[in-house]
Amino acid sequence: MTTKDKEQETIIEKVEVKLDEPVQVQFSDLNLIAPLIKSVEALGYETPSPIQAQTIPLLLDGKDVIGQAQTGTGKTGAFALPLLNNIDLSQKLPQVLVLAPTRELAIQVAEAFQTYARHMKGFNVLPIYGGQSYEIQLRQLKRGVHVVVGTPGRVMDHMRRKTLNLTNLQTLVLDEADEMLRMGFIDDVKWVLEQLPKKRQIALFSATMPPVIRKIAQQHLTNPVHISIQMKETTAETIRQRYWMVSGRNKVDALTRVLEAEAFDAVIIFVRTKNATEELAEKLSARGYSATALNGDIAQKTRENTVNRLKQGKIDILVATDVAARGLDVQRISHVINYDIPQDTESYVHRIGRTGRAGREGDAILFVAPREKRLLYAIEKATKKSIEKFEMPTTESINDKRIEEYKDRITETLESGESLALYTEIVEQYRTEHDVPANEIAAALAKMAQGDKPLLLKDMPKAQERTERPRRDREDRPRRERSDRNPRFDAPEDKRRSSREASRNQYEDDDIKPNRDRGPKLEQGMERFRLDVGEVHGVKPGNIVGAIANEIGLESEFIGRVQILDDYSIVDLPDGMPKAIFNELKNVQVCGQRLNASLLDSAATPERAPRKQFKQRDGDRRPSRSDRTGNRGGKANPDRGRSAAPGGRKPPRRNKK
Repeated sequence: MTTKDKEQETIIEKVEVKLDEPVQVQFSDLNLIAPLIKSVEALGYETPSPIQAQTIPLLLDGKDVIGQAQTGTGKTGAFALPLLNNIDLSQKLPQVLVLAPTRELAIQVAEAFQTYARHMKGFNVLPIYGGQSYEIQLRQLKRGVHVVVGTPGRVMDHMRRKTLNLTNLQTLVLDEADEMLRMGFIDDVKWVLEQLPKKRQIALFSATMPPVIRKIAQQHLTNPVHISIQMKETTAETIRQRYWMVSGRNKVDALTRVLEAEAFDAVIIFVRTKNATEELAEKLSARGYSATALNGDIAQKTRENTVNRLKQGKIDILVATDVAARGLDVQRISHVINYDIPQDTESYVHRIGRTGRAGREGDAILFVAPREKRLLYAIEKATKKSIEKFEMPTTESINDKRIEEYKDRITETLESGESLALYTEIVEQYRTEHDVPANEIAAALAKMAQGDKPLLLKDMPKAQERTERPRRDREDRPRRERSDRNPRFDAPEDKRRSSREASRNQYEDDDIKPNRDRGPKLEQGMERFRLDVGEVHGVKPGNIVGAIANEIGLESEFIGRVQILDDYSIVDLPDGMPKAIFNELKNVQVCGQRLNASLLDSAATPERAPRKQFKQRDGDRRPSRSDRTGNRGGKANPDRGRSAAPGGRKPPRRNKK
């Protein structure tokens, strides 16, 4: 660290707070305006989280802040509430800009702003990200917005086009700065910072503080206060925590199997919405379980009655929302099942705290969809516990258990002491009249007693098995025909979605070793491309898949095998790529490197006419990099093959090998 850096380091005031320390203040003590307090109360929040309690007063006072905290500690509310408090609703130009690494996070943050501002009449927030039509974003920007939440690339595009006017900007928020560094966006972030008004407030949030992020804070923040939330173990040692990877359409089947396999006394199943409590409770009741919904719309008297019935053993399963289950303490709750994974770790801790109370043992089971793996990792980091995978019992073991239970019911009936003389006489009469063996009559009666519900369980659906298999195992997947793959390039813009988050989750845990050859045989309907970024640049498969998905709007499921070699990479993409989209792909940057994509067996740009399903729509097409750097005229751009770096600088030419 240089002398200048050390001098700058000394002016950063640092405040460390332990996550499990009780917060002494209420939201009403934080000088927030009444509409915000009303929204917070409606959401069921009673006290601010530690980072909210520390950060909100600082941002209200206009100070720069560094918030170091893991995902799920309430940091979105930590900056959204005070910034909303300071917004002038009469102004139509953006006053707050939030940079987020992924489309999913940008949408989530924008929704949080909208939720907190539900009682602020005339408030407008706009998420902007790659893959969505420019026309939609331009229309809303012209109408006027108070808060813009966007990914770095699309924010840069709007700034260069002069369609995002930041002259009125008051505050910039860098959300998950370390994640933007990891995904190769840090140069874009620096460029945005350099274009902002001299007088502005900055809030930087990051789970970790690598040197690059610290240097940005030193260069661009003014006397910041560093709030560091120290994570502590927050779940009881007596609670066994497990997770199960499951897809949406199979969740009810998986839940049924879990309930059948686990020896439980009473269960709380947590879902996200009020409607979901009713729907799931009905489905469980139809499958023979004693289940009841509990949500915020239920009257207090009915709620008390439901809880009493649970305590008395008259019902065994509650399907509840977070708000409805607050303060619930029923000793016989042996299991908590997170049917919908919570969006923050505090909710997770509160949920599973309904079991394992007062030293008792408890079980917590978490359902996780493949795209939600990041939330699982955040929970593990926050609780400092590794959550083990739930070992789903086999169909055979479940059926063995059902048969034993059925036999037990027969035994109980025989030993009940009730007279069976009448039934014995009827069976004997039937045997004589129809000459049917007694064991066949008994089997028929057993089937009658079972009713319409099958005694034996069928195998789990095939889709569930595919969910369990790692997504990188593409060789075992059913091969898609070309007509199934290629229309992705021609999908309407409003249906395109960035898959960067899902893609990152797909490859985060891969143990794939870089291949030193050109890989397996190319699938039908695919082409193989060379990318000028490799192992020496620190790239991971998820970086490449995420960048391609976000920049050209191609969903990750249509992106084939990715191979990372020393100084370049190989990726399989659907064939028939339109020339305009190919040009965009060439100029995408990953880990600070321009991809300079080329067909592996031909360095030339595809000149063939796009297939019918790839027909170009100029109105919806995302502008090429050359368009975004100012070349909107009809003349040829001599530097079309090179992307302008932030600030107009051209990167050095790379020698082709």
